[in-house]
Amino acid sequence: MAGATALAALRAAARECQLAAPSFNDEQAAQGLAISDELRARFMRPASSASLAAAAEEEVPPLELLSEVPAELMSIILSHLDLHDLARLAATCRSLCRDAPTPPPPPRAIWPVEIELRRRAEARGLDVGSSLPEGAASWVACLLKRDRRDTQLRQAPLAVGSKHSIFVDKGGRLLTCGRDRIGNSILLRRSALLLGHAVDPDADPNMPRKIGPPTPVPSMHGRRIVSVAAGDDHCLALSAEAEVYSWGDNDYGSLGHGDVDARGVPSRIESLSRIERIAVGPCGTSAAVDEDGRLFTWGKACFCYIDMDESGEAERFEGPSGLGYELDAEAMRQTTPKQVAALSQERVVGVALGDSFTLAVTDAGAVFFCGFSRRGGPGNGSLGSEVLPRRIEALTETGRRFVAVAAGQFHAFALTEEGELYGWGYLEDNFHRRKERAPQRVAALIGQRVKLVTACGSVSCAVTEKGELFIRGGCNSLGHIDLGRSAKGAQTEPTRVDRLSGVEVAAVAISATHTLAADAAGVVWAFGCRPALGLDALGTMSNATVPTPTPIPKLRVRVLNSP
Repeated sequence: MAGATALAALRAAARECQLAAPSFNDEQAAQGLAISDELRARFMRPASSASLAAAAEEEVPPLELLSEVPAELMSIILSHLDLHDLARLAATCRSLCRDAPTPPPPPRAIWPVEIELRRRAEARGLDVGSSLPEGAASWVACLLKRDRRDTQLRQAPLAVGSKHSIFVDKGGRLLTCGRDRIGNSILLRRSALLLGHAVDPDADPNMPRKIGPPTPVPSMHGRRIVSVAAGDDHCLALSAEAEVYSWGDNDYGSLGHGDVDARGVPSRIESLSRIERIAVGPCGTSAAVDEDGRLFTWGKACFCYIDMDESGEAERFEGPSGLGYELDAEAMRQTTPKQVAALSQERVVGVALGDSFTLAVTDAGAVFFCGFSRRGGPGNGSLGSEVLPRRIEALTETGRRFVAVAAGQFHAFALTEEGELYGWGYLEDNFHRRKERAPQRVAALIGQRVKLVTACGSVSCAVTEKGELFIRGGCNSLGHIDLGRSAKGAQTEPTRVDRLSGVEVAAVAISATHTLAADAAGVVWAFGCRPALGLDALGTMSNATVPTPTPIPKLRVRVLNSP
């Protein structure tokens, strides 16, 4: 009886430790593992000399011994492994990852690695389902791939503006480089703020500030960053503690602090917590998605631009900028993050901000649009504006589940779970070489499995599962990217960057002036406008263009390698 009571108490303690495991620091985790090792040693019967000799002769791998650990302790051990270690364990210890039949038997019969991967998916609110997706042969492989894709889409170690770049190195440090924009004193003041470093009070305000190599932001020392986002006017950074920091210009309340005061160094947005994803628009809008899938937006509330009608006459167009909720008719800005209530019944897993519109993708695989576009932005075959998010039915009708979106100036993309890319919008911007008001499969990339897509202005890029980078770029004579070649002229179709042949691209950031691509080892390859690339030594900076991908010295960013 005493033994049964003690065993029940041990099981209860193990369950309590399992619930607390995600909050353990490294020291606590080490203590827990030491205790589990001590318990295992106490409960194992002493091995006979004959059995020890037999074991030595069989050369039993140490990993096989994990199968003897009680299930409660095993779950705690696996909860402390990162995705790469889980993948290695699955590949080297079949007794821990052997797949159960489909549909799976009761939970106790599911193997430990699968149990841990299911727990992580459920903790993020993802519906794993009871049957394997079409074409999948293994639950472990399927869940590993989904976890990797979700993390890869959530975390961005690179971000670029027109003349500056932001990085997250392997240690989680926030680094920036680049220079101020050329313009009047007001623009110089604003652009200086984009670098995140405090302004020297004795510096000449009429001289643009320059930072040559990627340099850590002093005020963020000790904070571990996992993702960054940048525009031409402001920047966001997401910490490992799920906190959001902002800095830069703030005329439209884009920094989210309830005011319009510019900030030269990153400041935490106090009203946001438990954030998983961030996004920055090129024209003063910001967005964040929390752990519950709630979408928050803030910044510029309305948008206007001048366009030419069919007769060549100038027309002025105004509409909502894509915040996704009603504001007073006179409101020009939303200075604090506000939840998009129209999507409160959806779980948002991705967001992209265009010049005047917002795209959101849900866990169910649906894509929503809100904002203003005269050039096909809604993706529903019509022109005009949507104040509240509206599902893009043309994408739903494809029968595909979408996992990511990207937005440029007047064009947009949606990526399916199978790696199929759909684009729509104005002229060549959507990879189609014509105006597509409704989403169409990007024909030039059929046969390629795309894993990442991004867009900015009138340039776009896609990364395939093989790590190949495709770009539709602009004219190099205007200082735009030139696909890593020395050729001049615009590229009207997605073209592979041949100079990165043999490099597995794992992350990419693109602007109208330069491109950054990180490989699987964290090496960053840069090309385009040199001042923003981080290739110059401290105190020096050239105005030249770098036509071919060049690695940034001494920099390794935080990327998710293939498990």
